[in-house]
Amino acid sequence: MDNQGIQSYFQLKNINWPAMRQATWETIWMTALSMIIVAVVGIILGLLLFESRNKKGTGWRILNWIISFFVNVFRSIPFIILIVLLLPFTKDLVGTIIGPKAAIPSLVISAAPFYARMVEADFREVDSGVIEAVKSMGGTNWDVIFKVLLPESTPALIAGGTVTAISLISYTAMAGAIGSGGLGYLAYLDGFQSNNNTVTLVATVIILIIVLIVQTIGDLLVKKTDKRSL
Repeated sequence: MDNQGIQSYFQLKNINWPAMRQATWETIWMTALSMIIVAVVGIILGLLLFESRNKKGTGWRILNWIISFFVNVFRSIPFIILIVLLLPFTKDLVGTIIGPKAAIPSLVISAAPFYARMVEADFREVDSGVIEAVKSMGGTNWDVIFKVLLPESTPALIAGGTVTAISLISYTAMAGAIGSGGLGYLAYLDGFQSNNNTVTLVATVIILIIVLIVQTIGDLLVKKTDKRSL
């Protein structure tokens, strides 16, 4: 196959379009499912970090140290190394180390700590006076969480979630190098390995389009939930 010159990027006849559609769906599926899990786990971890940071008592300090250690360690490991490191765990958890399903554990474990730190920072930005006012009126910790922290930080949580989702899209592309499926896998196997620059270019363009769509939706949701913009 001719792989010389600029024209090698525009040989559309060399593209298997059904495979490209399947790879696109796999990338969207991996990103969406991972982001749902990351949002839940990240908010829980971020909330625990926020609540335990200034609490008195040995138990709270130990909890904060454990969560901080977990978050700091796993968000520091390069994603491609983390995938390989978690292969035995992935095999036990989902029964396989290839395909889109096998990428989910690594995607979640890499992105949840990253999002948790953003969640903690967002909660710290909430006016402490509002929190104290709710408590002074007899509000419980659950009232503080569901009536103050989450509502007040919703725009920031969405913005952080948007950044995290875009990172997950790039992670799915990297995971393709070890057989996770999606556009990254197609670009590597049918593009790079087969000397087919057109496949690589089209897969890249589709990833960029997905990123732009995610960013646009995230910006719209932030604007809609931000009371300062109303």
